[in-house]
Amino acid sequence: MLRSLLLAEHSKAQRDKIVHWIGEDSKRFDQLINLFLHDEDPKVIQRAAWPLSYAAIAHPKLVGKHLGKLLKNLEKPNIHEAVRRNTLRLLQDIPLPEKYHGIIMDTCFRLVTDPQQKPATKAFSLTILDKLSHIYPDIRPELLTIIDEQWDNESAAFRSRARKIQPFDQLRDRRRTVNR
Repeated sequence: MLRSLLLAEHSKAQRDKIVHWIGEDSKRFDQLINLFLHDEDPKVIQRAAWPLSYAAIAHPKLVGKHLGKLLKNLEKPNIHEAVRRNTLRLLQDIPLPEKYHGIIMDTCFRLVTDPQQKPATKAFSLTILDKLSHIYPDIRPELLTIIDEQWDNESAAFRSRARKIQPFDQLRDRRRTVNR
């Protein structure tokens, strides 16, 4: 049934219908994860990504036992942008267990510095890194350096997220003053 819902249409209304159908039901969420990670049809995988991120954000406890598999999936070569983007979307909005902090930071730093990545992927990665930098302040200088070095060549989405990272706004102000 879930697979046919995913294939029926790709819309916000359909996404919401699937998220509502899953609710807090872990067995239904497991079905969605299974399709997302293992279906043979790339279209099903792509379409599962959007409701997966919203269901996980609405009910973060459902994703806990699957987090390792989702992170491993991010490492696969040639995954569709929807898979990457929606996995990162959910990671920015759920509690991240400490045992995954290292791999999440490595993945996000790799994605945010990859010129081939789409704006949303980079924006979500920035948010996750900012969140983790409150726990690991040693990564903040590296994060700020990356933002500063990439600023002129990045998208509006990247710059919007970067502006929210403290003290980057002060760094940008100092840089403007020096360049005048």
